[in-house]
Amino acid sequence: MAVASSSDVAILALGVVLAAAYLFRDSIFSSSTPKAVPVAPSKLANGHGNPRDFIAKMKEGKKRLIIFYGSQTGTAEEYAIRIAKEAKTKFGLTSLVCDPEEYDFENLDQVPEDSCVIFVMATYGEGEPTDNAVQLMENLTDSAFEFSNGQHGLEGLKYVVFGLGNRTYEHYNAIARQVDDELTKMGAVRIGERGEGDDDKSMEEDYLEWKDNFWPAFAEALGVEEGQGGDTPDFAVTELESHPPEKVYLGELSARALTKTKGIHDAKNPYASPVKISRELFQVGGDRNCVHVELDIEGSGITYQHGDHVGVWPLNPDAEVDRLLCALGLYSKKDTVINVDSLDPALAKVPFPVPSTYISVLRHYIDISAVAGRQILGVLAKFAPSPEADAFMRNLTSNKDEYAAVVANGCLKLGEVLQLAAGNDINAHPTPQNTTAWVIPFDIVISSIPRLQPRYYSISSSPKLNPTSVHVTAVVLKYESIANKLVASRWVHGVGSNFLLNIKHAANGETAEASEGIEHVSLPAYAIEGPRGAHKAEDIYKIPVHVRRSTFRLPTNPKSPVIMVGPGTGVAPFRGFIQERVALARRTLEKNGDDALADWGQISLFYGCRKSTEDFLYKDEWPQYTAELKGKFTMHCAFSREPPYKPDGGKIYVQDLIWDDRKNIADAILNGKGYVYICGDAKAMSKAVEEVLARILGEAKGGSEAEGAAEIKLMKERSRLMLDVWS
Repeated sequence: MAVASSSDVAILALGVVLAAAYLFRDSIFSSSTPKAVPVAPSKLANGHGNPRDFIAKMKEGKKRLIIFYGSQTGTAEEYAIRIAKEAKTKFGLTSLVCDPEEYDFENLDQVPEDSCVIFVMATYGEGEPTDNAVQLMENLTDSAFEFSNGQHGLEGLKYVVFGLGNRTYEHYNAIARQVDDELTKMGAVRIGERGEGDDDKSMEEDYLEWKDNFWPAFAEALGVEEGQGGDTPDFAVTELESHPPEKVYLGELSARALTKTKGIHDAKNPYASPVKISRELFQVGGDRNCVHVELDIEGSGITYQHGDHVGVWPLNPDAEVDRLLCALGLYSKKDTVINVDSLDPALAKVPFPVPSTYISVLRHYIDISAVAGRQILGVLAKFAPSPEADAFMRNLTSNKDEYAAVVANGCLKLGEVLQLAAGNDINAHPTPQNTTAWVIPFDIVISSIPRLQPRYYSISSSPKLNPTSVHVTAVVLKYESIANKLVASRWVHGVGSNFLLNIKHAANGETAEASEGIEHVSLPAYAIEGPRGAHKAEDIYKIPVHVRRSTFRLPTNPKSPVIMVGPGTGVAPFRGFIQERVALARRTLEKNGDDALADWGQISLFYGCRKSTEDFLYKDEWPQYTAELKGKFTMHCAFSREPPYKPDGGKIYVQDLIWDDRKNIADAILNGKGYVYICGDAKAMSKAVEEVLARILGEAKGGSEAEGAAEIKLMKERSRLMLDVWS
């Protein structure tokens, strides 16, 4: 073993000393001033403590009202904001408008005595809460859930409920009613009557009638007087003289879309999907259209399952954009860059990305194509350009019957009402020369018109057969308005489906007239090239989309019988269902041979349309699916406008075919534990189908139709009867 020299030892000792000096340098070389000790973040670090504590936010912001909204499409949120704005205008009370998904409810019992909680709750699907209200409902209904008082009780809590529903559905306003019932059980005290809006008739009129009776009860309960508020704006709109053009939103729906950076595609960042295929499904040259569109999602990161929905983000038609620009006197500066700031972010968030331009806001971001609401007309009356226009607007606002006859039945949009009030011709293409300008502050326009929402369609494909594309089946909405003393009957066009029709025409090099089949009908035109031409690359058009998940799914076991009822475009998800089973059948047959499907349950599809030669959707595909499923798939078709007819000459519909096949239906449900799916019209078809199923099951069980209805209810509870219906 080598022996260390004295020089080695010296060097080693010096190294140890230097290392120690480095490690303890702060202690050796620091001044006598004590070193700051890290402190845990203060509760006030972000303006308040727990960001999920709404009580703290109420106290910090001196809010006496807290409004929770259960919203699936944004409508309930809009009404929540309207209530908050009116409370501020009438009584000077400020509100906290909250998405319940973002808060905890353990301290709901701590709402101060001089405050109240308002619930604006939509009912979704089969009497279910909206996605953002699931946790709230679980907390309210679970008797084991304890508030901060250690009990499942809310003694003395003041509350208000307004519900949004549709009377054509079985569980009309079920969630609002349930909230009301649960709060009452816990000792809370409701202010006024529970409001219930019916989207099948007029949600707006139901809301207006409810609020007129509600506010006096509210004032008495909270000890406030009307007149303490003021007509203060929600937003400040500023015209920008200079701004980098590349940072101006011209219709882009997200920051990522503007900057062209990658990210997850969802409702907050839709994907501009190239249109691979678009074609007409109805007889060419007929008086109706149904568009089949295949959206390319390859490389987008978007995935989907059969039964999901695709949200299509449309834009407003050119004529309505020009009409409102002219009516607001903004046509000459439509491309002026504007910024929008919220004057009360807790009450009113800026509803679209900024900075933007006047024309971009009207084209892409707010819903100017909807029928003008009665309340907004009252707001705008004071800006009338003449005494006659002012009187016209105030009459529509105060006279509910006049509003219904002229605006609602006439399907008049806001721009058209402004023109009509000023004596302009609403049938001429709007220009600054033929349209009277109203001096309406643009912040009021933004406050009064809701955000343009996506249109949802049941996906008509399966990822098992179409992994890189989403298929859409959309009947094009077009109907005639009801004539009145001021406006003749005219064609009204749905925004979303006509947007898709525009895309189809352009993608295929078609003219609108050639496909329309109706003389003298002018189809709306859209700026389908998108902001900065981003939605067109050579001859390929793109549509902003996102996928919304659904629970509308096939049973995982193919041995379970499946009964599907989908007349018209209600067949869309079932095309996806059948493709799903075809993909499974191919794999099963390849692995196990020709008899591999022998123990599969029978799949029955009940489909209906007018004529087999006119509007039979995917007519050429069904025989192929039948062959691939080796007799396990049967399609029953009802053609209402071609023979055979009923003995009394009546038309045959899907419910009649179901009754004719009642023996097999009852066996599949009661003995085979089968699953039933209904998609399509909620107002008539869905109810008629449920009634005939109840009759079949009641008869099969040797009882009454009431017993069959009980079986139907049980099937729904066990997710063996599922609906995807609309009104």
